[in-house]
Amino acid sequence: MSEFDSWIGKSQSVVDVLEPARSNALSVALGGDGALKAGEELPLLHHWLYFWDVKPPQGLGNDGHPAKGGFLPPVALPRRMWAGGRLTFLKPLHVGDTVTKTSTILSVTEKTGRSGTLVFVTVQHEFDAGDGVAIREEQDLVYREPAAGSLPAPVAGPAPAAAWAETLDPNSVLLFRYSALTMNGHRIHYDRPYAIEEEAYPALVVHGPLQATLLIDLAARKLSAPITGFDFRGEKPAFDGAPLHVCGDVTDDGAEVWTQQGEARNMVATVRTTAV
Repeated sequence: MSEFDSWIGKSQSVVDVLEPARSNALSVALGGDGALKAGEELPLLHHWLYFWDVKPPQGLGNDGHPAKGGFLPPVALPRRMWAGGRLTFLKPLHVGDTVTKTSTILSVTEKTGRSGTLVFVTVQHEFDAGDGVAIREEQDLVYREPAAGSLPAPVAGPAPAAAWAETLDPNSVLLFRYSALTMNGHRIHYDRPYAIEEEAYPALVVHGPLQATLLIDLAARKLSAPITGFDFRGEKPAFDGAPLHVCGDVTDDGAEVWTQQGEARNMVATVRTTAV
């Protein structure tokens, strides 16, 4: 028995309207035209811009996240991040849709490894615009012990050999904008002294969801078939201060895509175009 077994199966639902301003703001922040109108398909992973969980100041932890407890279990470990996820796209969402997001805790697992104690929480989200589930998603959240030492600073390097390779400057302005658009208060993305002094990072951390959005956007522009699935995981943090390469290679049923700084792959993902 785990102290968190009572959280497994816990569920909640929230409703939001996919108004165009947020999706268009992200499009412009990434160099697009921001011209989406009501009724058009929402770009893949832009649903992460909605369903804000806004807490009052007293409802926040020192790291800027909502204080522990509530829907998610109150894991005592201080560092938490989004480690990866799996998505199945069953039908498109459209700008202007009123969507219900239903979240359910699937598992809470404690592990011990070289980096110490880890607790993984897997949450399922289903998004329904009134005509059945459009997106089914699992998110893996990881809670971990304080950093034992600082990570090395990001290293600039040439774009790797890949069928697709684009380069982005993940500067502090972009990271601040993405934090604002997703109501992500985690200070590692915009508060440099906190990121370095409290969580032992060498610079600001590039959001995992932002990297995933860049990867799926690259695949959507390059592949001729609709994307039906996307599985991603973080391997190493990416930071501001060095170019971020967004890369991909075609496979028989979609693509393998990844972000890279220097020699290190930061996020890796599999894109599927096969029928669901």
